[in-house]
Amino acid sequence: MKIALLGYGKMGKAIEKIALERGHQIVLKTNSTTLFSPEDLKGTDVAIEFSTPKNALYNIMTCFEANTPVVIGTTGWYKDFKMISERCIKEEQTMLYATNFSVGVNLFFEINKRLAELMNPYPQYTVDIEEIHHTQKLDAPSGTAITLAEQVVENLELKKGWKNDTLVSDNEVHIASKREENVPGTHVVKYDSSIDTIEIKHTAKNREGFALGAVLAAEFTLKRKGVLTMKDVLFCYE
Repeated sequence: MKIALLGYGKMGKAIEKIALERGHQIVLKTNSTTLFSPEDLKGTDVAIEFSTPKNALYNIMTCFEANTPVVIGTTGWYKDFKMISERCIKEEQTMLYATNFSVGVNLFFEINKRLAELMNPYPQYTVDIEEIHHTQKLDAPSGTAITLAEQVVENLELKKGWKNDTLVSDNEVHIASKREENVPGTHVVKYDSSIDTIEIKHTAKNREGFALGAVLAAEFTLKRKGVLTMKDVLFCYE
């Protein structure tokens, strides 16, 4: 498989290592200052997009113009998600997006949804989410924390939204964001009452899990069309 890496920072380099180990080729590498065109993607089987929120939209649309499937790991561009997904479907393109490509985190998402369902009849528990990342992470809260919060909101009747602030109302999920040196990513969902506390936690030890998931996602996009997610990668048994 011939891969274009759109974003060649720490994640891009980790993805390159995993991709080469799995027998793939890297045929294009770009960074935030690299200009590339659909022609530059000629002969590319798939692009993996881990750039910046500022560059993501251009990169995705350029992949569509080149008829190149794109795996999108960048977050912070989702205000344009409806437009991009509609264009993807209309033009019969392929995009696979995720707030987190780690296999472990995506299993954590499923646990989070189920726990929220179980907690719904017990309003005496408050729920909070904490995310900790390295100091170079540009967005806060993390896309992973937002996904966790949205899952809680979908499954707890009392919750109507989330807020990344110290002041939240009773019907909002509080997300606390912390930035520390050399932390790949930690997420905690905590239900607390006057009697006890229930916590689920995912701690990334390094970037390899994210990189492997991105490469697995890229392999999955071949011969598939439409808007895909990591749930398709992990739980599609075709």
